[in-house]
Amino acid sequence: MKAAATILQSELIGLNAKVKRSPNRNSMGISGKVIDETRNTLVIRQDDDNKAIPKETTVFQFTLPSGTVVEVEGNAIIGRPEDRVKKKPRRQW
Repeated sequence: MKAAATILQSELIGLNAKVKRSPNRNSMGISGKVIDETRNTLVIRQDDDNKAIPKETTVFQFTLPSGTVVEVEGNAIIGRPEDRVKKKPRRQW
């Protein structure tokens, strides 16, 4: 649980990410390194192509530098990255 709480306040750019669930079947399975983040999207570099994935309806799987794999609902990371990093997370338990 601690890893999930800390990823909500950490920088996502540079992490490896994979789209686990999405209503858009074309987005399913996209994986690569996060190269950019906006308020509503994550841009993932897959091979030599950049894919913009909406956060709102997607479930992401991030691999932290320690090797820990964390699954995060996109709704939890919506917002400008600089504001999300400063925001204190609400207790989920």
